[in-house]
Amino acid sequence: MSRMTAHRTARLAAAAASPLLLGLWAAGPAQAHGAPTDPVSRVYACSPDGGADARTAACRAAVAANGTSFAAWDNLRVADVNGRDRQTIPDGKLCSGGLPAYKGLDLARADWPSTRLTPGATLRMTYASTIAHTGTFKLYLTKPGYDPAQPLTWSDLPAQPFAEVKDPPLTNGAYRFAAKLPADRTGRQMLYTIWQNSSTSDTYYSCSDVVFPEAVSQSRPETKAPASARTGPTASASPSPTPASAEPSATATVTADDASAQAAAATPESTPVASATAADSGPSTPMLAAGAATVLVLTGGAALVLHLRRR
Repeated sequence: MSRMTAHRTARLAAAAASPLLLGLWAAGPAQAHGAPTDPVSRVYACSPDGGADARTAACRAAVAANGTSFAAWDNLRVADVNGRDRQTIPDGKLCSGGLPAYKGLDLARADWPSTRLTPGATLRMTYASTIAHTGTFKLYLTKPGYDPAQPLTWSDLPAQPFAEVKDPPLTNGAYRFAAKLPADRTGRQMLYTIWQNSSTSDTYYSCSDVVFPEAVSQSRPETKAPASARTGPTASASPSPTPASAEPSATATVTADDASAQAAAATPESTPVASATAADSGPSTPMLAAGAATVLVLTGGAALVLHLRRR
């Protein structure tokens, strides 16, 4: 970072005599500088300090549209905004802050240098700066469904930032702070950072292109999870019983539960039948007892008659 700062200072000193740059910097104090380097911002990636990123097709197109390089990558600032960002910065010009000197940053394309992030993880931002200033960083992430091939507008951003960081310390040429990312973003998104100074009248704007893992195709879970649901009705409709060793065990469970439910529902009707059967079979025992008693009575009567005849 020290080499970058020295290189930047030398270049600013050499350019100090340029009326064009002096006119550009007249919007506020020249010593107030800053921009994100991680996740890399467009203005830094496409600057002479951007390394390989500066040679990408997107950066070459941005410089061509701009008409000049982004040597002053740390000076994208607008004075006297006072929190009225949405009223001051026009739609489609959020990345340039509405400044003609940075208009190449507003190109709508999906191949800008980007940083990979993880949904719901901790974002660790490095915001390079050469002079310490107090102020608040506001971090926005484009809404789900954001289309990078369209110009960035305020409607692409939530009404409130997902994180605000006030007065972090400047350490080794950068502000470093952490914030928890939203968990519902996928694909290419825009991390939009607003740094509203409280020690100056300036507000800084920056666009950092970020990429989250793509969402898992909806057809995959539907193929796996509803597999049992698909086989269930087929097994039910089949006239032949499902073998016990059939693979969709969930279907077997559902079938068994359905059978239990049907048995439970049929119990009130089957109980009277069982009682009737028991009632029909019950009287057979008394009939046998009555027959035995009759035989004994007849036998006893015959014996009595024979005894009387002998007398």
